[in-house]
Amino acid sequence: MKRLPFALLLSVLFVGACGQSPSGETERDGGDAATEAVKETHPSVEVNAAEAAAMLKENPDLVILDIRTPGEFNAGHIKGAVNIDFNALDYKDRIAGLEREKSYLMHCASGGRSGMSMELFEELQFENIIHFKTGFRDWADSGFPVEK
Repeated sequence: MKRLPFALLLSVLFVGACGQSPSGETERDGGDAATEAVKETHPSVEVNAAEAAAMLKENPDLVILDIRTPGEFNAGHIKGAVNIDFNALDYKDRIAGLEREKSYLMHCASGGRSGMSMELFEELQFENIIHFKTGFRDWADSGFPVEK
């Protein structure tokens, strides 16, 4: 599997290095940013709301993939997001129909469904998946723009 494009990797490393909680602790689980950002056996990066917002600003071609239900999506979503319902019977088929070479910022409400989806993305050999692990709730709670 390929690694993330160099510019995207730099964005992740820069944002990761700057992303600290109010207590001064980093929001990552530990380890150095380069190791956390790209792993040989796992072609994904995990980000929080602030990191996701920075990546979207720097990477206009990043596809936002919202896997919440249509009801959740219609109640509010990130501008430009594509909705594919995790609970739909054709979820796996719809994911399989996506272009594997594109870069995706994938999220649900709080990380549960998107976390479970990572195995599917790996199985289907997607090249660049950014797992917005804290989800849409973190996005909205952080005050980032929401579209309805």
